[in-house]
Amino acid sequence: MALLLVGAVVAGYELTSTASPCVSLRYTIEDAEERMYLSEGELNALLRAEGIYPVGQMMNTVSLHRIERSIGHHPMVRTAECYMTPRNEVRVQLTQRVPLLRVQTPHEHYLIDTDRRVMQARAAVRDSVPVVAGNISPTMAASSLADYAEWLQADRYWRSRVHHLYVQNPYMIYALLRGEEKPRVVLGAMRGYEKKFAKLRTFIEEGAEETAGKQYRELDLRFQGQVVARK
Repeated sequence: MALLLVGAVVAGYELTSTASPCVSLRYTIEDAEERMYLSEGELNALLRAEGIYPVGQMMNTVSLHRIERSIGHHPMVRTAECYMTPRNEVRVQLTQRVPLLRVQTPHEHYLIDTDRRVMQARAAVRDSVPVVAGNISPTMAASSLADYAEWLQADRYWRSRVHHLYVQNPYMIYALLRGEEKPRVVLGAMRGYEKKFAKLRTFIEEGAEETAGKQYRELDLRFQGQVVARK
């Protein structure tokens, strides 16, 4: 399918004069209805700064590769595909990076995207994603914590109940429940967090939901087969 599309574009371009100027540059952002992290003006300014803005240039001097590479390096762009049309237009199809996890350390604030890469925490990025704070290395953020974020977003029960995680160190991690100052939930290490949360759900559904926040300061999930509740 992709090969047929490329062939059609190239064949169409051959019908035009390569010495004629580019008349327009058009962007298609495939996920624009879901999120908008960048603007056409921002992308145009990027191309102008590098001297490769195509409008007004002869079509045979336009470098699609350089335009693709430049836009692809934008911190909010996931993929970029550039091509010419028979009407002397240059078109760029884009997808944006999608945040998965928000990370806050004493020295940094950034996101991890769905490709497990570090992503800038721009004001325009307002997606509701799990938050982790504390002493977190980029490696931990992109591995076990990103796994957790994917699991949490897919779990209808817990995604509305867990506010964020606090990482004291890789072996002592706490979960804070949404809307509650206490109890804090002791996970320990991230290993086996699915079973730990399943155990906590059973504890809550057996009648402790209304009293847990008032009665206990801490719920410890580190021990097999039990929830240790501390007042």
